Amino acid sequence: MPDTMLAVMKPEPKPGAEIREVKIPAFGRTDVLVKVSVASVCGTDLHIYNWDPWAQHRIHPPLIPGHEFCGIVTAVGDEVTSVKEGDFVSAEMHVACGKCLQCRTGEAHICQHVSIIGVDQNGAFAEYVCIPESNIWKLDPAIPQEYASILDPLGNAVHTVLAGEIAAKTVAITGTGPIGLFAIAVARACGATQVFAIEVNQYRRKIAQQMKADYVLDPSTQDVRQIIMDLTGGTGVDVVCEMAGHPNAIRTAFDIVRRGGRISLLGLTSKPITLNFSEDIIFKGITVQGINGRRMFQTWYQMTALLKAGKLDLHPVITDKLAMKDFNQGMERLKTGEASKILLYPNGSR
Repeated sequence: MPDTMLAVMKPEPKPGAEIREVKIPAFGRTDVLVKVSVASVCGTDLHIYNWDPWAQHRIHPPLIPGHEFCGIVTAVGDEVTSVKEGDFVSAEMHVACGKCLQCRTGEAHICQHVSIIGVDQNGAFAEYVCIPESNIWKLDPAIPQEYASILDPLGNAVHTVLAGEIAAKTVAITGTGPIGLFAIAVARACGATQVFAIEVNQYRRKIAQQMKADYVLDPSTQDVRQIIMDLTGGTGVDVVCEMAGHPNAIRTAFDIVRRGGRISLLGLTSKPITLNFSEDIIFKGITVQGINGRRMFQTWYQMTALLKAGKLDLHPVITDKLAMKDFNQGMERLKTGEASKILLYPNGSR
């Protein structure tokens, strides 16, 4: 094994990133060293690249970003027992403390002291990444590498959709970035009767159609509430999966959910949102859920089962495949609004 590797590096607190040669990460007795096959770009990576206010508050360069990937185990620590060299793996990149109340009561996905690989410590935009054995997820080799590299955002979609009953329900998805698009496939696979996709971006609406949403609506030009009420007999939808985090999308979610329905909120807001709790929540008797990450590891079992059963066609969401050395080109593509999921290949091939 060589001593150095190529990696995407955020070297200092300013916009942009560089491709650098750095040392291959050292690994401890309970760690797994993985040779990255494919890594996937997330909206969080764009925040880090742009060095926006969130990144300025959270990120401490130098940092190798990247928290969505798959690869092959190259080496393991002396105490590792669950995987071996040559295994095909991905990983849950939220490293929970294992000691707080949440971790000890089955809610490690909202650990009080979580550390995220690729955000708080060096991540997977590199030829090699070091992962604690407890976070490694061994994969069936039959799962395509493209899908194996996007399990993190797919898990967000699975967690959001399956946070309540979904079979025989009508579902609206507000915001069709990659996670919203995945949610269309998950809702369909799990028995939703009608799926409405609500999105202002024309390019994303086109992909939502390819993902086989029943109705794809543009809230900037259409009366979404009236259309949905007409199509649901004046009732509204049973479930809203809110993926945008925009005040208008959140307002729409509360307008279109039926009395007694469910709103699952994944999209992150940039400022406080005003709601009329009496009219929007209490009198309607709705359930409002905050969704964070993936349940460890219930969500991983669920999405693996869906993939192995061939229930999810995710290919329309994957719009670009680039060599990792072309990372900056991929980020500029994302800025145009005409790319969805971008995959990066450390070895330059696809």
